[in-house]
Amino acid sequence: MDSLLRRRTLLHAGFAGGLSLALPRAARACEFFTTTLRVTHPWTRATAAGERTAVVCMVFDQVSAPDRLIGIQTPVATRAELAGRAVNLAIRPGRTTTLGETGAVLRLVGLTQPLEIGRTYPLQLRFERGGVVNADLSVDYESAG
Repeated sequence: MDSLLRRRTLLHAGFAGGLSLALPRAARACEFFTTTLRVTHPWTRATAAGERTAVVCMVFDQVSAPDRLIGIQTPVATRAELAGRAVNLAIRPGRTTTLGETGAVLRLVGLTQPLEIGRTYPLQLRFERGGVVNADLSVDYESAG
């Protein structure tokens, strides 16, 4: 009986240890890095057929030097706009910059297909100093409409 209890305890400890190793890796799956900053969890809402735009949300933090987001490309849209203009967003060191559904709004314009919940799509972010980041755009929520 004592050996069974020890075996069960070891199995539980091994499972907990393995789980703790897996969780940080899963959390990092939505992080992308440049030489100057971290991009966290680019996401959008699902879109219906015929919708032409989608708002993209993400966070820039761990900023070590001034940088600027100067371009975005994805095969699911013809272009991206920030507040109705070309993408040109200053990112300051030591601060967190958030693109969301309010405030600074980044839109994908000219969607080439509906964005489906649970899918990810390629998203290339171009920074003035940090270079190019190939990220994943997650579709995490149903359409707001």
